[in-house]
Amino acid sequence: MAETVGFIGLGIMGKPMARHLANAGYQVVIHTLNRDTIASFTDESDSFIAAANPREVAEQAKIVITMLPDSPQVAEVVLGTDGLIEAMGEGSLHIDMSTIAPATAIDVSIALAAVGARALDAPVSGGEAGAINAALSIMVGGAAEDVERAMPLFEKMGKTIVHVGDSGAGQVVKACNQVMVAIDYA
Repeated sequence: MAETVGFIGLGIMGKPMARHLANAGYQVVIHTLNRDTIASFTDESDSFIAAANPREVAEQAKIVITMLPDSPQVAEVVLGTDGLIEAMGEGSLHIDMSTIAPATAIDVSIALAAVGARALDAPVSGGEAGAINAALSIMVGGAAEDVERAMPLFEKMGKTIVHVGDSGAGQVVKACNQVMVAIDYA
């Protein structure tokens, strides 16, 4: 059986991403603020396990993915009360697939490293359709060995996966991508 993976943030993008992992055979420990969403996932499949808070997710999964709206939410989920950091340590890997400030990605990586955990920033491009079709472009910042560990998960959610540098680099490349898209539309 495949490894247990945590997934926090079951919004427009997160829902199909978590489903791809479950469909690939992973047990997925889930958390989101909407209790009805949690119930719909656990009713849908035994592959989904509900957790009351981020700490509970990290207690059950050595790899935890977050897909959240912005920097403050990522910081709160990782570093706040009942946050991931309370249960992560040696062997744990946090993969943030949200689009956030590079500085936040670096701060999260440093804080997790202080407790022995690892971190990747891996923002995505491709929108809801890319998430539904497992065709996202994923720009990854962090250590090469962590990218290698995460690659089987990335391959279930995306088609173009590029390791672009150290912590924060994924967010920088995503910002550049957004500028290019904006210029194209102008």
